Amino acid sequence: MNDTKANVDSAAHRIFFDAILHPHRSLSPFGFKLLMATIAFMMLSVGIVFALLGAWPVIGFCGAELLLLYVMFRLNYRAGRAYERVRLNERTFEVRKYSPAGAFDAWELEPTWLRVDMDNPPEHDSQLTVTSRGRRLIIGKFLTPEERLELANALKDALYLRQSSLPFTSS
Repeated sequence: MNDTKANVDSAAHRIFFDAILHPHRSLSPFGFKLLMATIAFMMLSVGIVFALLGAWPVIGFCGAELLLLYVMFRLNYRAGRAYERVRLNERTFEVRKYSPAGAFDAWELEPTWLRVDMDNPPEHDSQLTVTSRGRRLIIGKFLTPEERLELANALKDALYLRQSSLPFTSS
């Protein structure tokens, strides 16, 4: 009897889908340093030319622009630390959305009634939504439309696999 219960418990936690979704950042840390160095050199050159022409305050404005650009890139990289974890097992469909600071919000939806919706072909503003028993959640906002469609298809496949693996019970 205990062995059967252990088998049922372990089967109930079988994972059909588990993904961590990260926003794409195309500029590597080395690329960022190279870009900032190039822009700093260009702004310094422009500032020196204007200073030689008598417009010395331009150097300060070039420095302020460079600082503003640096701060904006740093904020963008910080936002890139946010991610989502999507997991489907036999009991639940769970989504956790992590902020850049590490805090998260979690949602659990009933997988038996789960519906995955995504425009095909995807457009720029297409959303990937999951709905279960009146609860609706948008996931993967930061993904490209093609990545959202790929995720939607993978979730649909996992739901089908989950459904086909459930034991059939008749009344």
